[in-house]
Amino acid sequence: MSTRLHLAGPDDAPKLLAQIAAFHADHGIDQTDAFRQAALAPLLGGSPHGAAYLIGPRRAPVGYLVISFGYSLEMGGIDGFLDEIYIRPAVRGRGMATEALAALLPSLAEAGVKALHLEVKRDRPEAQGLYKRLRFEPRADYHLMTRRLTQ
Repeated sequence: MSTRLHLAGPDDAPKLLAQIAAFHADHGIDQTDAFRQAALAPLLGGSPHGAAYLIGPRRAPVGYLVISFGYSLEMGGIDGFLDEIYIRPAVRGRGMATEALAALLPSLAEAGVKALHLEVKRDRPEAQGLYKRLRFEPRADYHLMTRRLTQ
């Protein structure tokens, strides 16, 4: 199997937005289409704060992933956050998410990213297994906390 990754651009918005809406519905994230479009547009326009990738054929992607970038003194520089990864339900379980992330990790390291973080729901053992296979580990004594600054 060879799961291809394509850096998404403005022309990919319709394909991505449909899949993002499906991901949000699956995870109980209540956002409007306009909100999703406004959040995605900077990434598709080349923002240095993150990137969106199509997984699979560019014309008919089977999924997507979004990485956001930050900076961490503890990690020694630029770090990333796997914001979302989605594979269409009909093709899940074939290793595409694993393959896509495995292909992306060396590229991120070559670009100077020191660490990649993610969050996973406690009731998603299949997702936890995916991340463990790729050597992601829970950080002892740490718990992700969030405060929204705007709605």
